[in-house]
Amino acid sequence: MTGDTYAHDPSYIQEGSGTRWVFSTGQGIQVHWSADGKAWNLGIQVFASEPAWWAQQVPNHAKLDVWAPDIFYYNGKYYLYYSISSFGSQNSAIGLVTATSITKGDWVDQGMVLKSTTSSSYNAIDPNLFADKNGNLYMSFGSWWNGIYVTAIDKSTMKPTGNSYRIATKSGGIEGSSVVYNSSTGYYYLFVSIGTCCQGVNSTYKIAVGRSTSVTGPYLDKSGVDMKNGGGTVMDSGNGAWKGPGGQDIAGTNIIIRHAYSVAENGAAHMLISDLQWDSSGWPYYS
Repeated sequence: MTGDTYAHDPSYIQEGSGTRWVFSTGQGIQVHWSADGKAWNLGIQVFASEPAWWAQQVPNHAKLDVWAPDIFYYNGKYYLYYSISSFGSQNSAIGLVTATSITKGDWVDQGMVLKSTTSSSYNAIDPNLFADKNGNLYMSFGSWWNGIYVTAIDKSTMKPTGNSYRIATKSGGIEGSSVVYNSSTGYYYLFVSIGTCCQGVNSTYKIAVGRSTSVTGPYLDKSGVDMKNGGGTVMDSGNGAWKGPGGQDIAGTNIIIRHAYSVAENGAAHMLISDLQWDSSGWPYYS
């Protein structure tokens, strides 16, 4: 890829048959765009100023610092979920902004989706929207503490309804979940980032995966270990050029985007995009 590819926690979508968009962590939600998926340009951030509810619900967050956005297209509209927090804290919230067109950028704040405090079992960051095999909507979320959770999403409000279910834990860190259903294999796949991020070339992030026949688990790795009990098969642990891959997002069932830290640039975070493939046993891989 060429152009501006600096990004952290990227989420990818193609608008119709045209422009590819990537939303990522940064001031007001960072935006990149590309006409061909190869040459990338920095766009205009989603939020020029903060909605009033941010400071009310998460008063200790850094000004306009928005984490791990997730873009989802449903019923003729684009839903962009995101999180605000402060590093290492459970005082967090997931918010939602919508648009009829990413190109137009007619974003409308839809308020808070979910909140956590120091008394919560989970941390309300890293949202990921997905549909089950019947078209019902769900959101996975969570970071460290008691791990990754999943909750049903109401199709009218596009916000959680009912209980949240824990589906993965990992000592030493787990976050950045992405769930996708592959109709060819009949499984739901839970992709997570394990280890620690945000330390440049010293980051220990790795991308791991498990699968389940049910949205709420159990998600088992290749060895049959439940991800709720620390399981997870590592797909990518980095290489000599790229350290700490993670913050991944799955587009459809055939594209994976993630960030990694460039050794050549002393730990600068770049987005990397690959074709996601599936082996004969129904497990994902990429090169």
